[in-house]
Amino acid sequence: MGDVGEVYHACYRRLVVQLYAFTTDLNEAHDAVQEAFARAVARPRGFTGIDNPEAWLRTVALNVVRRRWRRRRVLDRLMLRERPLQEHCDTPDLDTRTDLTEALDAIPRSYREVIVLHYYADLSVDEIAVALNVPSGTVKSRLSRGRTALAARLRGYEVARA
Repeated sequence: MGDVGEVYHACYRRLVVQLYAFTTDLNEAHDAVQEAFARAVARPRGFTGIDNPEAWLRTVALNVVRRRWRRRRVLDRLMLRERPLQEHCDTPDLDTRTDLTEALDAIPRSYREVIVLHYYADLSVDEIAVALNVPSGTVKSRLSRGRTALAARLRGYEVARA
């Protein structure tokens, strides 16, 4: 799978699903994956020299999302300094969201990202550690705490051990 078009057709939907589980925002997931593919197209040799294009795209898309979140946080802080705190909240239509999506959205991002990469992207602990640039022990800890946090939010479900 060296051709960008080939990889796009093989991986786009799977990557969007994985990013959607991470962000809980379908538009943001599409945008991040599209940005990752745009960066691949902009590379002089496409995927040449990349052993696993899907993993590369996933990492780029996750980094795009993280960068956007950091920027939003900075902007929010700046905006709050200049005017009084106002609560702006778009309440999603909860009838159309699944229990799992709601639970994933409610847990800390660091837990959500390892759970998504482990269960949705089917990555090993070591692969997640490389993708997120954290130690394997940190991934294991976040997986454990994330599963516990999900179990607390998903009544009637048991904590699954991987």
